[in-house]
Parts: sequence; structure tokens; C-alpha cells
Amino acid sequence: MTELAKMHCQARQGEADRLPKSETHRWLAELPRWELSADGHSIVRNFRFPDFLTAVAFVNVLAATAEAENHHPDLELGYGRCSVRFNTHDVGGLSLNDFICAAKTDALYAASGANRE
Repeated sequence: MTELAKMHCQARQGEADRLPKSETHRWLAELPRWELSADGHSIVRNFRFPDFLTAVAFVNVLAATAEAENHHPDLELGYGRCSVRFNTHDVGGLSLNDFICAAKTDALYAASGANRE
């Protein structure tokens, strides 16, 4: 588990909590399967699963984690796949919370045994 995955989200609001590009790229380097969105305001990763129910089970576990951290992703779910997108609306871009939750999402995926990448 990465150091990011051990951290917890904190309330973040306003431009002061938005990560500068240099920090965004630094944290993104810690999460090699995540990508910066085209507009630079989100990080995204696509996950693969053997079937629909396994993908749904992953989403349910992720939802509980997101609720516990009070930081919720945008999700797109389909047969054998789930796209996860994090950003922090209250800062108008990316905050450390996005990278914390991305690391936690990676840990959930690894623990699920559904890795098909």
C-alpha cells in the first residue's frame, strides 16, 4: 500500500487547496495507471473485470470507501469495466484528496483479485 493510500481526505476549498501542476505531476507519478484528463482538472483510470457483477461489486466497495472519505468519484460502469474519475469541485480542479482516493481505489482493485489489465 502506498503512503497516499494510508492518508485520509480533509476538507479542501478554494484556489489555495488546488494543486499546482508540478505537484499534480509529482502525485500522478505515484499512480502510474492514472491519467490526467484532457482539461487537466481530473484524474482518470479504467478498470477491467471478468464480468458485470464483479464490476458492480467493485463499485459498491469503492462507494463505501468514497463515503467514508467524503470524497466521491464520477463512475462509468459497463460489462467488465468501470471508469473512475476524481476531481475536487470545491477547488475547481485537483487536490490531494483526489490522489489519496485514487491510491485507495488502486488498493481496492488489487485486493479484489479482479485485475485483468
